[in-house]
Amino acid sequence: MSVKYVASSKLPTPWGVFTMVGFEDLTSGKEHVALTYGDLSSGEPVLARIHSECLTGDALFSLRCDCGFQLQEAMKRITEEGCGVLLYLRQEGRGIGLLNKIKAYHLQDGGADTVEANEKLGFAADMRDYTMCEKMLAHLGVDSVKLMTNNPRKVKALEQYGLKVAARVPLQVGKNRHNEHYLATKMGKLGHLMSEYHFQDEAPDSESKS
Repeated sequence: MSVKYVASSKLPTPWGVFTMVGFEDLTSGKEHVALTYGDLSSGEPVLARIHSECLTGDALFSLRCDCGFQLQEAMKRITEEGCGVLLYLRQEGRGIGLLNKIKAYHLQDGGADTVEANEKLGFAADMRDYTMCEKMLAHLGVDSVKLMTNNPRKVKALEQYGLKVAARVPLQVGKNRHNEHYLATKMGKLGHLMSEYHFQDEAPDSESKS
């Protein structure tokens, strides 16, 4: 995979001012982003999050998953740490794309779990690719990370591509009544490591009327 640096800029956020670094995957044409904060050149393992795009959770505030909660918590922790990096990868729906994700949600509405829905559509449970991470982090001068994730497969994938994962940092946020079964499936079928934790405060279930 050939990954090319394109440009960088400041990105003010509610948690602090990040530097946004844009990359292009010359093979697929997909565009990926790194958010960096603080000095990454200390030589110590850098607090990091590898976050796959989730339009519904990250931007539309969906309670069906924990993605948006994890994204915000990761950015908050990085600024509190004073240094860190977040890679935002364009891999919607664990790699199946937005429209197929909506189809999968429709199957879940009918009773399928998140793994069964992907498989019924002819996809593997998780089709994400992390080969771009090594080149993105190398450009940023990062070769060792403290990875915020509940997914041991993600740790193994990064190590497979030559990155040192000095520690796995749990990221358990966003549990609510709409995603309780989803989180249980991630633990039971995808091997995610999560213990019991409190439910997230949520909006009322009623629909607004105009």
